[in-house]
Amino acid sequence: MTEAASPPASPRSAVVQFWRDQRVWLASVLILLVLAIFDPAQAGTSASFAGAALLKTAPFLILSISIAAWAGATGADNLIARAFTGAPLMMIALGALAGGISPFCSCGVIPLIAALLAMGVPLSAVMAFWLASPIMDPSMFVLTAGVLDLQFAVAKTLAAIGLGVFGGLVVHLLARGGAFADPLREGIGNGGCGGARVRAPKPVVWQFWHHAERRAKFGKTASTTTLFLAKWLVLAFILESLMLAWIPAETVTAALGGNGLWPILTATLVGVPAYLNGYAALPLVGGLMGQGMAPGAGMAFLVAGGVTSIPAAMAVWALAKPQVFALYIGLSLTGAFAAGLLFQLWTLA
Repeated sequence: MTEAASPPASPRSAVVQFWRDQRVWLASVLILLVLAIFDPAQAGTSASFAGAALLKTAPFLILSISIAAWAGATGADNLIARAFTGAPLMMIALGALAGGISPFCSCGVIPLIAALLAMGVPLSAVMAFWLASPIMDPSMFVLTAGVLDLQFAVAKTLAAIGLGVFGGLVVHLLARGGAFADPLREGIGNGGCGGARVRAPKPVVWQFWHHAERRAKFGKTASTTTLFLAKWLVLAFILESLMLAWIPAETVTAALGGNGLWPILTATLVGVPAYLNGYAALPLVGGLMGQGMAPGAGMAFLVAGGVTSIPAAMAVWALAKPQVFALYIGLSLTGAFAAGLLFQLWTLA
């Protein structure tokens, strides 16, 4: 008996499906339209800010997307996955170290994170890399040493690696109890961002462009990942521009001033919706420390803001399931507070 053909989709279901597929783009357009009506100047500023931010992150995004697409097309992803096999604690340590010294921003590393998770790399090692990556990179180290001092730059690097190790260990212990067996959102592992969830082992073909199937795979992975990241980053940068415009820097200054344990806790919480990127935050923290803010509060603000800034948090939300996102935020807050407290004790020693 032949299977009956499925009925055509109704106009209403087509609209619902369109909204589900394009809701992120539509949200960005709606925000700009509302701004254009009530605050035309801010609409232009937000659009320009988002465009400039995309151009600034484009080199990292292009590199990371190309690496992810190349790994899938050549079959090198299987080698990468095997590199993450072995003793879990060693993999966590290596993931945190790689994240602490990698040049990728928190958004640019998303395609690699998705590919690693889709390949079956344990979430503990990936989380270690994920948490450490947005806090420090080589250029950030040099700038931190110049704007603040070398001691702060070294401590921030240790905080990045330490947060990665801490987060990886927590995930490892939870995973042993059966948690987070399937961390990616539905559809992410099937070409949405990083390729198929289960890849059959195939021989590595470095010159993949000689094979039509592998060329097609490279193109599909690159295009779908680019569109996936673009829609979320545009919305994230628009929201970031509004926070820059509507939350005065004086408000942050008043909240983070002073010494003691309370400013460290406040800096951790204020860092969650941090509207400043890591580079722009350095002069602010330097100025606040010059006015008497505790160094530990500055460290907590930079660590929390780096991991949970609007673009970074929205990228995690788009990629991972809600429980993984909640754990990411929880680990970020706990680690940022601990980093600030330890740095404060270090400076007082």
